[in-house]
Amino acid sequence: MEHPVTEMVTGVDLIREQITVAAGLPLSLRQQDLAPRGVAVECRVNAEDPDRNFAPCPGLLDEFVPPGGPFVRIDTHAYPGWRVPPEYDSLLAKVVAWGPDRGQALDRLDRALAEFHIGGAGVRTTIPLLREVLAYPSFRAGRHTTTLLEEMADAG
Repeated sequence: MEHPVTEMVTGVDLIREQITVAAGLPLSLRQQDLAPRGVAVECRVNAEDPDRNFAPCPGLLDEFVPPGGPFVRIDTHAYPGWRVPPEYDSLLAKVVAWGPDRGQALDRLDRALAEFHIGGAGVRTTIPLLREVLAYPSFRAGRHTTTLLEEMADAG
């Protein structure tokens, strides 16, 4: 699981805790102090073309407007004017949404992805596919497997 998801359901800054331990200090809490609440779901927004077997889509970002609002976290390094390089990981951002239950977390994540605007010559992202996945019945119900994309393509 990605650390932003864990941080959203526990309220604990895991990176801070890791740095504290690396400095030789004890953790600031104990296992019994943790009380996870709600559900958090993460999507990784990549500069890739799902219609071309997820081929990387490098290019200059003319537009990069991440979503905001409560219960949404964006971890990113991208910005307008940044050039997505062809040689490295195509990750543009991690989008995480929290909700008191799975349905609300998924709804908030879909809203966040709908509000995320990324553009540039030749740059495509995984956002449209991610939104299709979020809307797919077996995914929404939590009954999906690693063959979800094939299932979606067959239903097509």
